[in-house]
Amino acid sequence: MLEAAWDSRWLDENKSRHKDHRSPFQRDRARILHSAAFRRLQAKTQVLGVGQNDFYRTRLTHSLEVAQIGTGICAQLRIKHEELAYLLDSRSLIESLCLAHDIGHPPFGHGGEVALNYVMRHHGGFEGNGQTFRILTQLEPYTKTHGMNLARRTLLGILKYPALHSQLSKQNLSAEPSRFLKAQDWVSVKGIFDDDKAALDWVLAPFSEQDRQNFCRFKAVESNHYPHLKTQHKSFDCSIMELADDIAYSVHDLEDAIVMGLVSQDSFIEQVSKPLTESQDPWLASLFESLDKPLFSDEHYRRKDAIGNLVNGFITSISAQLTGPEFEIEFEHDLLKYNAKMEPAFEQALTTLKRFVSAQVINRTEVQRLEFKGQQVIVDLFEALQSDPARLLPHNTYNRWLARCQQGLSGDRVIADYIAGMTDDFAQKLHQNLFSHG
Repeated sequence: MLEAAWDSRWLDENKSRHKDHRSPFQRDRARILHSAAFRRLQAKTQVLGVGQNDFYRTRLTHSLEVAQIGTGICAQLRIKHEELAYLLDSRSLIESLCLAHDIGHPPFGHGGEVALNYVMRHHGGFEGNGQTFRILTQLEPYTKTHGMNLARRTLLGILKYPALHSQLSKQNLSAEPSRFLKAQDWVSVKGIFDDDKAALDWVLAPFSEQDRQNFCRFKAVESNHYPHLKTQHKSFDCSIMELADDIAYSVHDLEDAIVMGLVSQDSFIEQVSKPLTESQDPWLASLFESLDKPLFSDEHYRRKDAIGNLVNGFITSISAQLTGPEFEIEFEHDLLKYNAKMEPAFEQALTTLKRFVSAQVINRTEVQRLEFKGQQVIVDLFEALQSDPARLLPHNTYNRWLARCQQGLSGDRVIADYIAGMTDDFAQKLHQNLFSHG
């Protein structure tokens, strides 16, 4: 039994609705599903641009699939770990995390994130997960000042990177600014915006001082692609959501790429099947000996069956493990003490799929050109809105901008909030409205 503090909300609502017997997490799920931020995901890029085809996933359909996988992981964990049933007693909690995990991502996918991080380089940067936390705790107009005002445990589960931007950033701000951005020069810091420190402090308040210090630890990472410091820990709930996200991204984006003819059967055999037939897990080795045949079959039901089999294999390989020993620490609270983890052979298989999708789809010239185009749209919009907020921002957004300026804070964060909330199509139309000579 977890303490009642995890059901509490930052703003005491004192709501009494007729015969409403829902749990706090059922209410959270409803708030997310009915939010404007969630609806906008239907018109935001997942990997391939919205409108290029009517088949593949958007951020919305991806989030729905993550929620389905997340609840499947929970069902497996309840069977494997009866002693942890008290941590897994709410399907609505995991659904809430999975449905909400991408609502902070801006238009145009990674390109939009790079552009907003660039224009916000002197005012706290920008990153999609940090924006998700900001929407949930402040921006979504379910309440006047506290966003959706979700339960504390729901907000803890959203925290993939529980530290502040200023603690983690190693951004080279002396780099020569250029609106023709190189994505690798403006990699976003994976953390919470300093503007949202009060919300972060409130979420972590029930933990002991020692648990808070350990949970918020960060370190340098050995990576040519990520120059910043990175947090080391996440809560039990967050670990389930993140695994569900990784499975959905790797397997379902692969399915989209196959259907659209973006990857060949030969490249899949060479880069995925051959390495994984040597897996330490016999089931995986056997599966990948012939997985290419149903995946690339003209009979769609065979591909769907193969995709389902693969997803099920990943889900059933997950168990709950103690997190502290590998870091030579010991967490006191059960929400931090355990993480959901995949068996090493399956984790390696998932990594292989992720790398294949990244190399064959995300890094394709056509996709990168669309991202670059999106970057330019975002930079143009930001600079235009920044030049004359009173004239160009919507009335309510301008009032927020003005209030921040009157507090001695940068109004640029409000402009970034506004642009980040746009769909791909709305951003393109506004850009055309402001800049087209036609």
